[in-house]
This record gives sequence, C-alpha cells and structure tokens, in this order.
Amino acid sequence: MNRYKRIFVIVLDSLGIGAMPDSPVFGDEGVDTFGHILDRMGSLEIPNLEKLGMLNLHCGGRMEGIEHPMGRYLRLSEASSGKDTMTGHWEMMGIRTEKPFKTFTDTGFPPELIAELEKRCGKRVIGNKSASGTQIIEELGEEEIGTGAMIVYTSADSVLQICGNEETFDLDNLYRCCEIARELTLKEEWRVGRVIARPYVGKKKGEFRRTSNRRDYALKPTGRTVLNALEDAGLDVIGVGKIHDIFCGEGITESYHSDSSVHGMEQTIEICEKDFHGLCFVNLVDFDALWGHRRNAEGYGREIEKFDKNLGVLLEKLREDDLLILTADHGNDPTYSGTDHTREYVPLIAYSKCMKQGGALKDRDTFAVIGATIAENFGVDMPQGTIGSSILKKLL
Repeated sequence: MNRYKRIFVIVLDSLGIGAMPDSPVFGDEGVDTFGHILDRMGSLEIPNLEKLGMLNLHCGGRMEGIEHPMGRYLRLSEASSGKDTMTGHWEMMGIRTEKPFKTFTDTGFPPELIAELEKRCGKRVIGNKSASGTQIIEELGEEEIGTGAMIVYTSADSVLQICGNEETFDLDNLYRCCEIARELTLKEEWRVGRVIARPYVGKKKGEFRRTSNRRDYALKPTGRTVLNALEDAGLDVIGVGKIHDIFCGEGITESYHSDSSVHGMEQTIEICEKDFHGLCFVNLVDFDALWGHRRNAEGYGREIEKFDKNLGVLLEKLREDDLLILTADHGNDPTYSGTDHTREYVPLIAYSKCMKQGGALKDRDTFAVIGATIAENFGVDMPQGTIGSSILKKLL
C-alpha cells in the first residue's frame, strides 16, 4: 500500500541556502541567497517556514531555529554541471546533466547565429542583448513596428526570446521564427534551454503590453524521468507554473499556468481541495524572475513572506496521507554581483500530518533524492539511467 496518496513538491525558484564547495568554479564564491536576504533585512515574518524547520536548517540576520520543528530538513547538493532552472528540475526527477546549457548574458548571441536566423526568418534582428522583456519592448517596439525587424534578446537564463507585435508581425509568423530559432539552437555551441515567443500589442511607447499568447519551445529532457514513470503507472502528475515548460510536457497529465507566485500557491491550495492520486509539482518563479535577477533583496524577502502566508493555508488543508516537500532549483543571491543564478545548496523540507517527528537529516549529494523518494512512495521503478536514492523511510 502507498505510504502517501498525494505528494506536493513546491520549488521556491532560486532560494539557495549557501555556497557549495565547487561554487567558486562557477564564479560564485561566498553566495548565500536566503542567508544574505536575512542579513540584509534582519528578520522576516515567516512563522510557517519557521515551524517547519527552515531556520534550523539555515539562519541569518536576527533569526534562529526553534526548539521542536515540525518538519524534516536537510541540504541537497547539485550533482549536475550547471545552475539553471532546467538542470535543477531535471535533476530532481533523476537526470544528471553533464554539459550545462549555454547562456549569452554578457555578449548577446554570436553573429553567426544571428545571421542564420535573419536569413531563414527573412527579418532583420534588433536588440540581441540581455534585457527585461517589458523594457526592451519599450525601447525597440516602435522600431520593430516601423521597420519590420524582430526583437531578439536573452536573460540570465539559458533562453532566446523573440518579441513580435501581434498586429504587424502576425502570431503565426512569430511562432514560425521561434521554431527556426529552436532548430538552430540545437547546435551544441548555441544550445539554449528554451526559445520563447513574446507577443505584445500597442503602437507606441507607454502603450505596449505583452499578451497571453506566449509560447515556449523547450528542449525535451535528455531521458525518461520519474514523471514519465508516474504517468505510465496511471498516476496523476499535475504541473503548476513553469513545470510543463521545463519538462516540455513529458510525464505531465494536467497543467496550470500561473500569473505569479502568489497565484501559483492559490492554485496549489485549490488543487489540494480536490481528490487526486499522485504528484502535484509546483514552480514559483517570482523569487527568481522579479527579485533575484534584479538584485532586489528586500523584494525577495517580501515575496518569501507572501509565500509563507499561503503556506499556512496549505498546511491547514493537507490531509493525513499527504506529504509536502519544499525545495529550490538553484540560487540567485540578490546581494551578489551580476544578474546570474548562483551555485548553491538547496533546502529539502518535508512535512506530513502523520509524520512521527521532525528534525535534521543527513545532507545528500543530489537533488534526485526528491524523485527517488516519490518513486518509492508510489511503488514505481526509477527509469533506466536516472540517479538518486530514496529517503522515504526517514519521512514517515
């Protein structure tokens, strides 16, 4: 008989908890996303994270752990070579990535790639730099409309994004150009994790607005994951937020798009009120996208407080045979230099109402502990070639 009928895995995107031994190799010496936020702000209103053991696992500022935490907690190291969203999530579900995805934050995309993209799309490229999507549309939207060019940009993630005005570019043509970009960036030297179509409307600065017709062209996982094994066994695999995009839909049986991290938690609470059997896998991206990359420690801290409020609601609604796991996919220290992700340990905090006791567990050397634990709980075999060992017996 399955130990837990439902497992909720919530990824607080980029909430790292300190530098790994190899962090200097990634240019990330001394990074600590959660600890440095606490140091900067002094304290946060996070009573639910406190009682689960987050501050027993990693503290800072004026905050310390409590005497009897409810949850089990440990640090996870990343076994893969990388510090990006796809690498982290794929590893959670058993895939070890040896070659990191390419980023073009500092230089823009190579002239050879841009030239081939222009030739095959029939449009001149403008932009080609790292930028915020809303800012680059304000900067270049009028030129794109007036000249028939297309805006190409990147970010601190491994991503190529193309903006197009829905009235002058045409959505189908925008999607066609993104499909060409996806094909081109399958080459090893240009290999990015995602190509994203970013349509917008408006005719001049101050009026531009991105629409909901965004489309992601992600790389499929390099092998089968625990999600595939769960789906094959007839279990529910519900993705919330970016999960569907990160796994290119592989192994996902139901998906919910989130407008924000707060919305993602509200969706998770609604899902918790439904009857399902399997996994609810949630990504809350605002920590990373709104605050980490923009190096805003206070905004990041306030986002954690918003999460904690909804976490309290979710904890009340969990059933006796539910397991909750909180974790992260990498770091993004908002007090560090640059705008890139940071190579860090991530938390694993687990809680169930039927858990006999809380407390610390031994640190593990891969995020894949999460997928292996889920697989054992539901009695499915880990796919061939995956990594990770289960800690389910420690969570009873």
